[in-house]
Amino acid sequence: MLELDAIDFKILQILHADSRLSHKHIGERVHRTGQAVGQRIQRLIDLNILEKYTLKINFPTTQFIRIMMQNNQFTAFEHFLKDYTAIESSYKVSGSACYMLMTHFSAQELNAFIEQLSVWGHYTVDHVVRPIDTAFLKP
Repeated sequence: MLELDAIDFKILQILHADSRLSHKHIGERVHRTGQAVGQRIQRLIDLNILEKYTLKINFPTTQFIRIMMQNNQFTAFEHFLKDYTAIESSYKVSGSACYMLMTHFSAQELNAFIEQLSVWGHYTVDHVVRPIDTAFLKP
């Protein structure tokens, strides 16, 4: 069982808010040396808890699209998705759909994508009205 302490959670919370901070700056906030923070971060990476450092882009639009496949051409469909840079993430899921996409299409791009998407199956599109800021890791 993975054991994370309060310091590990605080480091993850700080990195989630701003992954550009140096180990030294994070250490000042968790009362540890930069070297100790670096070792903890490396441990979190080695344990596959921390996967990658990333950035968040403020897209003007976001949609969640569910696809219910009409055929079993899953591999071909997954290759089809790679042609669209507006797809931020895609998941093969179980439940009410076969795939879930998070996208950032403009209205015109979304219409063109949906025309192509309808060949593969049925779909639903949910448009994000506004994001809700929630704490990633609560103390």
